[in-house]
Amino acid sequence: MQDYTHCTLCPRLCGVDRLSGKRGACHAGALPHVAHVMLHAWEEPCLSGTRGSGAVFFSGCSLGCVYCQNHEISRSYIGAEFDTEALADLYLSLEKQGAHNVNLVTASHHIPHVIASVARAKDGGLTVPIVYNTSGYERTESIGRLTGTVDVFLTDVRYASQGTAARYSHAPDYPEVAMRALGEMVRVAGGVRFDAEGLMTGGVIVRILLLPGHLIEAKQILKRVYTAFGDSVYISLMSQYTPTKTAADADPLLARTVTPYEYRSFVAYAQSLGVTHAFTQEGSVAKESFIPDFLGKKT
Repeated sequence: MQDYTHCTLCPRLCGVDRLSGKRGACHAGALPHVAHVMLHAWEEPCLSGTRGSGAVFFSGCSLGCVYCQNHEISRSYIGAEFDTEALADLYLSLEKQGAHNVNLVTASHHIPHVIASVARAKDGGLTVPIVYNTSGYERTESIGRLTGTVDVFLTDVRYASQGTAARYSHAPDYPEVAMRALGEMVRVAGGVRFDAEGLMTGGVIVRILLLPGHLIEAKQILKRVYTAFGDSVYISLMSQYTPTKTAADADPLLARTVTPYEYRSFVAYAQSLGVTHAFTQEGSVAKESFIPDFLGKKT
């Protein structure tokens, strides 16, 4: 994979030679490590359906948020190695198990393998949609390469403020980068499409995670996304922030969950903007049971 000799797949532009064993901000080597595979019942309903979304959790991440729920794999490189053929077999196995789609979680640092493995799986008979599940911190050039490979983009837009992005994710350029990437995702995926069962087969879902004490910024993000893209994307208003010690150490505001008032205000603001293509969450979903049990050895 030639891209790994001077890696610029993500906005960090580390330029490291991953083929020689060096690792940049994403912690990834030359071969993908998969830390967990599951039929995920807790994605948006149009993805999880009745049988689950076929989630493939890749180790490593270029963003490194202080509140990351998947920190076991995002900040290390655990799991089993998968080459192109093994990944393709994994996708086919998930479809055989009944998965409504193949959901590639945090795969941006392995885009060459994603493209090659999906092509091989399709040659082997894969028919379900491919979901690209991302933090939103993506280069437009990398997203453009996924044309013909990815059907649905499930992306976060996490910050409107450079200061918040710098403090929580060491990425002050995140607001600008994520919005540019979102525009490219909309171009690549096209309009939102559903099958007869109400399952999404194409398009973009934008997740906005409400952080405690950051209601104003969440509203700013929502207005920015809706003003730019309107009903051409679906918006998922998320209240499931789960406190961690690392997050609380970084900012006392992150030591608690989101209050019912904060979330109700967030949803009400979406309604006031005219947002109709949206998903909301009911009750308390800030539970550690939503965090997969990652297994594998650290490298």
